[in-house]
Amino acid sequence: MEGSPDLPPTDSAEDRAEQAAGKAAGSGSGGVRLEGVTKQFGDFTAVEEMDLDIADGEFFTMLGPSGCGKTTTLRMIAGFEQPTTGKVLIDGSDVAGLPAFKRPTNTVFQSYALFPHMTLEENVGFGLKRKKVPKDEIKKRVAGELERVGLSREAKRKPNQLSGGQQQRVALARALVNLPKVLLLDEPLGALDLKLRKGLQVQLKQIQRDVGITFVYVTHDQEEALTMSDRIAVMNEGRIEQCDDPESVYERPSTTFVAGFIGVSNLLPAVASSSSEIKLDTGPAIATPEASRFGTGERCFAVVRPEKLEIDLEGRGDTSKPGVDGVVETSLYLGTATQMAVRVAEGVSMTVLCPNVSDEERQSLPGAGARVRISWLPEHMHLVAESAGNKATADETPTDNVTQGVN
Repeated sequence: MEGSPDLPPTDSAEDRAEQAAGKAAGSGSGGVRLEGVTKQFGDFTAVEEMDLDIADGEFFTMLGPSGCGKTTTLRMIAGFEQPTTGKVLIDGSDVAGLPAFKRPTNTVFQSYALFPHMTLEENVGFGLKRKKVPKDEIKKRVAGELERVGLSREAKRKPNQLSGGQQQRVALARALVNLPKVLLLDEPLGALDLKLRKGLQVQLKQIQRDVGITFVYVTHDQEEALTMSDRIAVMNEGRIEQCDDPESVYERPSTTFVAGFIGVSNLLPAVASSSSEIKLDTGPAIATPEASRFGTGERCFAVVRPEKLEIDLEGRGDTSKPGVDGVVETSLYLGTATQMAVRVAEGVSMTVLCPNVSDEERQSLPGAGARVRISWLPEHMHLVAESAGNKATADETPTDNVTQGVN
């Protein structure tokens, strides 16, 4: 990371004890609960009948495209917006109707909003000074938070002397120093370049574990969500499509929208032909216990991630595995992997991702025009239902993340 490539120093046992005591005295628990929360702006419903439980000390992420309602939900927790209907509870108390400054929360925004004429320690201690906290305590708490974010040596510097990543860490320290029960983060890494974002992702998770308070994070970046979160709520059109741990959201998406938004997916439309089998529109019948979740004759989609697919020249593949035949259209070298588009029907293609283990293996991959068989292990196929609100516009839905298996 620019200016500070290493992670913040690990606190001593004595430091951690002091921090724990400070949190116990100043913040307490910070679970968040939304009950039937709806937010309307005129005729537009931004959030619809949302029920949500966020555990105390959890790193919880709301993920989704622009306009899905994630930031509106965060603003209702913060107090910058009031729900049209429903309850917002923090630590068991309904805070709906309370202004932001009366809630046990702090918010970190994408814009750093630092005072340019103040030093870092003055910026971090600004809120404590307004609360008339004793000077000795301000000094101690500010020093502790700057140490936590790895900027204690820069305490006397001004914001314009720092990199973007360092300024965002100052904003984080300024929020944490007030000992909030819940820290709300609204796409705080969105303005940073890729290298800084990746470094801060690791630091944010480490800091959250250290302070032990509830983090509610908003982003449209799937990698951020998968990297840092204990749980992820994937939102679409004001509703939560799936709320689960990162592995479940990625490996076992519940709807076509989630499958397409998290990573790259091959969606293969099918019909449940029985309680134990599906029939792909462009392929064979495949036995799967997941078919029991759908009624006979009901439409569903088989999801297979590109990295789970195997590709062989036609006639050489393992026919005991489920699969489809096709023709390689393109092959792209991506450094760590080679990505191939395989046409399995007129106007229909699937994406295959093959790791570049060695030059020899990469050179042996089928080239454009080769007839191939794509196969997968049965356990790598997951069935999903079509999203009820799958009507997002082209600029909102990551259609490049979804490869449809039929027209």
